[in-house]
Amino acid sequence: MTGERAEQRLLIRLALGPDGQVAPDIHGKVPGRGAWIGVPAEELEAARAKGKLAGLLKRAFKVSELTVPDDLVDRIRFGLEKATLDRLGLEARSSNLLAGAEKVDAAARSGAVALLLHASDASDDGASKRDQSWRVGLEEEGSGRKGTRLPVDRDRLSAALGRSNSVHVAITDAKAAERVKHHLDRWLYFIGCSNARGDAKADRRTHAAPDGN
Repeated sequence: MTGERAEQRLLIRLALGPDGQVAPDIHGKVPGRGAWIGVPAEELEAARAKGKLAGLLKRAFKVSELTVPDDLVDRIRFGLEKATLDRLGLEARSSNLLAGAEKVDAAARSGAVALLLHASDASDDGASKRDQSWRVGLEEEGSGRKGTRLPVDRDRLSAALGRSNSVHVAITDAKAAERVKHHLDRWLYFIGCSNARGDAKADRRTHAAPDGN
């Protein structure tokens, strides 16, 4: 643990149960005491394995005993993935999302795309073409702006959206894009993807900050 912490939007809440068990609170809504952490999975697992995380959380929660589960990192990773894909599914059902190369290209070139996403197994050529259409629509040719490559393949993405062969996805509503990014940015940052920070750099300061509950 380095003593550094991510910026506020990337923090993840841990909740302390009545049995003294620490658990991830991905949506930040579990009642009771909580602590916020902001480090990638690799650093968090190292701190857990060395017992340092337990010490930090005891101070944050102001308790003498608690249990940090061995699979805490995996549970956070799974929770962030599920929250992101669930959010994409909701936006698809709300007609705020387009999938398919032709539809995405048309919307991107018209300037109607707020967020562009690619499955992990999208071809470089296909992603590049969609990226170019997006830059044209935003009048940012030459900027190098690219869509975000997701850490899931087309099959996993398609299942989340309820649509077949979803390789490229466009979010067409600005507020919907922010809702997706709320979960997506934390997920990418936590698993260590370079996509996580976008244009803003995240300064990591690894500690557990209580939330006052």
